[in-house]
Amino acid sequence: MQTKYLCLKLLASLCLLASTAFAHAEVKLTDAWVRASNPGQSVGAAYLTLTSPQDVTLVYIETERAESVEMHSMTMQNGVMKMRSMEALPVPAGKPVKLAPGGLHLMLFELPTPFKAGEQVKFRLCFKDKQGKITDQFITMPVKAVP
Repeated sequence: MQTKYLCLKLLASLCLLASTAFAHAEVKLTDAWVRASNPGQSVGAAYLTLTSPQDVTLVYIETERAESVEMHSMTMQNGVMKMRSMEALPVPAGKPVKLAPGGLHLMLFELPTPFKAGEQVKFRLCFKDKQGKITDQFITMPVKAVP
């Protein structure tokens, strides 16, 4: 009898664990990289593609390699490229959001040292779901030189 009770308890725990995993599925982070920077350059940029199984919003990013990180959009208006800081970046369920040169991107401010090709930079990304729950994800991005 006790064995049966323990098996049922274990099964219930596994079901709870599985439902929690599905409720808070991680955002898939792909094509991630940081642009190499020049000596003395105090700003940098990072790019990646975000894909989520549920609607989430990217609300915060940080790295030890910069004093601050902001989400930015770039648009062309009357022949002039305009860059705007964004408080949050929505990631709709099942629709990849691409951060790439000339469009959405991460700006890294007050770099203590330049980014050199071949280095690895660790980031923490914070996502908020529809229920208001914040989930942290970590990624290490390679630094690449761009011709």
